[in-house]
Amino acid sequence: MAAGGRAPEPRVLVCLGALLAGWVAVGLEAVVIGEVHENVTLHCGNISGPRGLVTWYRNDSEPVFLLSSNSSLLPAEPRFSLVNVSSLHIEALSLQDEGNYTCREILNVTQWFQVWLQVASGPYQIEVHISATSTLPNGTLYAAKGSQVEFSCNSSSWPPPMVEWWFQALNSSSEFFGHNLTVNSFSLLLMSPNLQGNYTCLALNLLSRRHRKVTTELLVYYPPPSAPQCRAQMASGFFMLQLTCRWDGGYPDPNFLWIEEPGGVIVGKSKLGVEMLNKSQLSDGKKFKCAASHVVGPEAGASCVVQIRSPSVLSEPMKTCFVGGNVTLTCQVSGAYPPAKILWLRNLTQPEVITQPSSHHLITQDGQNSTLTIHNCSQDLDEGYYVCRADNPVGVREVDIWLSVKEPLNIGGIVGTIVSLLLLGLATISGLMLYYSPVLCWKVGNTFRGQNMDDVMVLVDSEEEEEEEEEEDAAAEEEEGAQEREEFPKEIPKQNHIHRVTALVNGNIEQMGNGFQDLQDDGSEEQSDVQEEDRPV
Repeated sequence: MAAGGRAPEPRVLVCLGALLAGWVAVGLEAVVIGEVHENVTLHCGNISGPRGLVTWYRNDSEPVFLLSSNSSLLPAEPRFSLVNVSSLHIEALSLQDEGNYTCREILNVTQWFQVWLQVASGPYQIEVHISATSTLPNGTLYAAKGSQVEFSCNSSSWPPPMVEWWFQALNSSSEFFGHNLTVNSFSLLLMSPNLQGNYTCLALNLLSRRHRKVTTELLVYYPPPSAPQCRAQMASGFFMLQLTCRWDGGYPDPNFLWIEEPGGVIVGKSKLGVEMLNKSQLSDGKKFKCAASHVVGPEAGASCVVQIRSPSVLSEPMKTCFVGGNVTLTCQVSGAYPPAKILWLRNLTQPEVITQPSSHHLITQDGQNSTLTIHNCSQDLDEGYYVCRADNPVGVREVDIWLSVKEPLNIGGIVGTIVSLLLLGLATISGLMLYYSPVLCWKVGNTFRGQNMDDVMVLVDSEEEEEEEEEEDAAAEEEEGAQEREEFPKEIPKQNHIHRVTALVNGNIEQMGNGFQDLQDDGSEEQSDVQEEDRPV
């Protein structure tokens, strides 16, 4: 950043010598320009050759004697002297020396020559003020995006200088903002990133043409538009935990502070937002907070929190594979943060050997789910324990899976045996039904034959059955006869044999019972007729 220096020591500019020696004629009047603290020489006309008596006066309200070529007259001040017999030389000019001077020369005739002396001052210092800004430790100014910024430029100069403003953005050419002889300030109402760059104030003394400029760098800062993002991940071969905090979209980069929660123990502070922790600093469920801050706010800052967790592993405890077949072992990992690395091992030897993908073992992983597919199972090589291990810096979890390899089953023999058992059971049930419920069988048979058949089946007892029944009936009749004798003097049976007839009409059990009842009623009527015939008159 350019800055204005101190005012230079009073000296005559190289280019100003010719200027001060020059005469600007306005009628008989000449104009001479000098600078404060410098020397100037005023010439008495533009005459060459011998000169007469020369006397210098300053024209204020009335002429004031300054100097004469007459040696008997002393100069008014030691700063005044004659050069080349006729010219007035003034040392250490001041602003009070500005005015009209008159030279009188007496040679044959008296001549008057007028000289107007103008005295310029500065610009010696330039002060640039940019409001609504703050200063970095290195002195650079910055303003917040969207703010209003006031620019002003002041200089110690006489006459008042003309002020010019220039702007140069990064990697671009300078842009002229304009100039003004009376107003040396302006405002930018809405600062934006494209207004970041170098602002130059140039003060020009129109009288002496001397100029001075000051360049000020102005940065435009703005915070990120969104909230910070935190994450934890494994690093350095799973022995370290890397905490990363990002808060993108702002300028300049924010500052990050990692602390433990609860407790507020500071883990680290940086502008990168990355911290490395070893396993001794970790425990299941511990939280880490990233507090992000920006130079232009918000004042409360912004934060995010990560919570680390050890993994949980779930799998089927047993799996079966037939010789020559394929089997897939699954392993589901949950709750792990940062995400765990999943490994498959064989628990056959110590130390355990990691199973690598091959034509025999196919390992796939989708997120935190992993599968191990074993092709062409072999009882000697593949049967046994498999271990699924989930590992992150917080902890390690394992689950054992037992794989049993068996010979293939005879499916045809099993199916034949099942069919045979079903047929045997069906035959047994049918035999029992025929043995214990013949009437049901007849009913079922009639059901198949239909309900509109007119067939009548009569079942007649054989002679042997009749004889047995007669003996039973005889015994029953003797008992009944003993009772009836009390009422009737004598009972003469009409028939010697009674046949029981059972009729099955249309396969209806009820009709069969009705037919049997009709036969009994007929027999009773006949007995009544006989008794009436034998009863004495």
